[in-house]
Amino acid sequence: MLYPAPLRSLLMYLAMSDLYRARWTSEIHEEWIRNAVLDYPNFPRDKAEKIRDLMNKHVMDCLVTGY
Repeated sequence: MLYPAPLRSLLMYLAMSDLYRARWTSEIHEEWIRNAVLDYPNFPRDKAEKIRDLMNKHVMDCLVTGY
């Protein structure tokens, strides 16, 4: 789960510290983005998509495809 934000931040910290291997799919990203935007109407989707892009950029081999 990548939502709520404090949990996502912790998981990112651990992944970037090489304490665990983070893996997620585009569908998981879509789920947390959709829920964050619904729960927080002042949180724009484009900001969530930027967070998604940064997550994918900063964690090597995180995105699972072709499953």
